[in-house]
Amino acid sequence: MTATNRSRALASFVGAFDATPDILVQAPGRVNLIGEHTDYNDGFVLPCAIDFQTVVAARVRDDAVVRVVAADFNQALDEFRLDAPIPHKAKQPWANYVRGVFAVMAARGLPLRGMNLSIAGDVPRGAGLSSSASLEVAVGLGIQHTSGLDALSRTELARIAQQAENDFVGCQCGIMDQLISAQGSAGHALLIDCRDLSTTPVPVPEGTAILIVHSNVRRGLVDSAYNERRAQCREAAAHLGVASLRDATRDALEAARDTLDDVCWRRARHVLTENERTVAAAQALRDGDLVTLGRLMAHSHRSMRQDFEITVPAIDRLVDILQQAIGPQGGARMTGGGFGGCVVAVLPETAVPQAVAAVQAQYRSPDGQPGTVHVTTPVDGAQRVPRTV
Repeated sequence: MTATNRSRALASFVGAFDATPDILVQAPGRVNLIGEHTDYNDGFVLPCAIDFQTVVAARVRDDAVVRVVAADFNQALDEFRLDAPIPHKAKQPWANYVRGVFAVMAARGLPLRGMNLSIAGDVPRGAGLSSSASLEVAVGLGIQHTSGLDALSRTELARIAQQAENDFVGCQCGIMDQLISAQGSAGHALLIDCRDLSTTPVPVPEGTAILIVHSNVRRGLVDSAYNERRAQCREAAAHLGVASLRDATRDALEAARDTLDDVCWRRARHVLTENERTVAAAQALRDGDLVTLGRLMAHSHRSMRQDFEITVPAIDRLVDILQQAIGPQGGARMTGGGFGGCVVAVLPETAVPQAVAAVQAQYRSPDGQPGTVHVTTPVDGAQRVPRTV
């Protein structure tokens, strides 16, 4: 898929600008094995970068103009200037992810150059695999290389991308998606502490597969209840007298059972227990203990369904199908922000055929579509790539 995206980005660039780019960069999407809605609560997550990516081709200009062409939207064009405030683009929502990265970098006083960009990618949109973070990080890396911002660390690049989504696009996501896209490690998941942004590589054991199944139930974080869940977590933390739910304890939460709004109480219970599960899951993966990992994933999904209320019936059905096919050696759960999107399963490679067959035979989305199955391997994070295909 990398070569295909690269060739599409190159063809798009040449077609739009009648020139070749100075550089090509790419940034992957991600799948989160466990740790949902914990990142913006300063908690723990366990994602890995996957072999879907966004490729950006870039060439510097001698003026303050930025021109962007999107191969995935029929060569749609966007244009804005760096010597004036960067406004939102109401009729082209994809353009706001690009504009947002430039706007955040400009607000930080970074020296930016005008440039031409082309974008091509294959991260499914609205699937919970971080197509937006992949785009933001790829654009940021392209800007870094073309504007000579060599001192910018990958962690800071992820922060910029997150701020673009929070402040410009309007989705109050945490740092997980951008950080794993920027810092993924081939063959590993990353245990990320979202408070200090430290990362610990956790090897995926040999003979273990990561299976992603797109439910073909689309969802959009900005238009969903994602921001509402974040507000509920803030309310719970304030009631418990802590800066974030990372600092709350089970005992303190139980003591607040009768004084905290029930919905906020359940939201907080999910976050506290999910943090515990995530740390335990990282150790289980490290030990190759798929039985324990599967049990933790099942508990995570149940918590997302009952306490955080972000699953939908089609997703619950898909998880049940996969878990029955896998048995005790591994597990399945919803992955991503919720309200549709994808399910992730971790299982022995030998069990993949039966899991795929079960999905194909037993699952249909509400509008009759089968699930889309992809077996992935953890890949490296954002990087510069050759300009030749």
